[in-house]
Amino acid sequence: MQVKALISEGKAQIEAAGYSSVDAEILFAHLLGLTRMELHNPIALERALAEVSDESAIVESYTELIKRRCNHEPVQYLTGTAGFRNLNLVVGPGVLVPRPETEGLVEEVLRHIANLPGPVSVIDLGAGSGAMAISIATEAPNTHVIAVEKSLAAIEWLKQNVAFYDESIRIVEGDVADVLAGVKCDVVVANPPYVPDSQPLPKDVANFEPAIALFGGSDGLELPKRFIDAAARLLKAGGLLAIEHTELQGEAIAKLLSSDFVQIALHQDLTGRPRWTSAIRSNS
Repeated sequence: MQVKALISEGKAQIEAAGYSSVDAEILFAHLLGLTRMELHNPIALERALAEVSDESAIVESYTELIKRRCNHEPVQYLTGTAGFRNLNLVVGPGVLVPRPETEGLVEEVLRHIANLPGPVSVIDLGAGSGAMAISIATEAPNTHVIAVEKSLAAIEWLKQNVAFYDESIRIVEGDVADVLAGVKCDVVVANPPYVPDSQPLPKDVANFEPAIALFGGSDGLELPKRFIDAAARLLKAGGLLAIEHTELQGEAIAKLLSSDFVQIALHQDLTGRPRWTSAIRSNS
């Protein structure tokens, strides 16, 4: 099997479709049971190739994966996994692919939790695949984490990831408007649907990822407001909310927070864009 030529052809096709050539390496590595880094390790690659019993099947499968990627299917759906901090989460149709920009939000929340006396109660509103909930639960052992999710399709992925990483996380199916009545917690994290309904998205997002996890109303703020209202209801006085949004929504989010929260702060993601806000629940 001419590995270099095969991958080179895959790269050319994927680049022509408007995506990163790295995807071609990720897909080939996936078929061999390797990471992309291991693909560039001659010893690891040689060992993996030695275990291939049917080269034609690998070539056929790779050709099909390249075709699907060129037809805009997310590479994470094709491999069935998405990396997030220290996790390798299972994902697929019906659940939002975790984004690296959310990792910064989690990092700051973990710093906050480290300064609190345990145990710390955390609620992840709209947990999706469980990226934030599981990261917090596994990196901050002094936490009790509840993952709230409305979508039944997303919950199936969430259950798989929780079962693999941390079965102590409590999964609750429900709408943020009335879920967990009477419950109070120390921290709420939220990555609500915040994309304005009319905003065009890349085809690998718009055509495949669930609209319920993407679109937040005509201005993108209708659903974030519901999440903020839920956080105000769920948080103890002095509790922390960390909520993700677009780089253009920081001022509007701050206004929505102003009636029930103090110490409202806008934060930048890893690329320097203002992508999430933290706030402390007021005593009133």
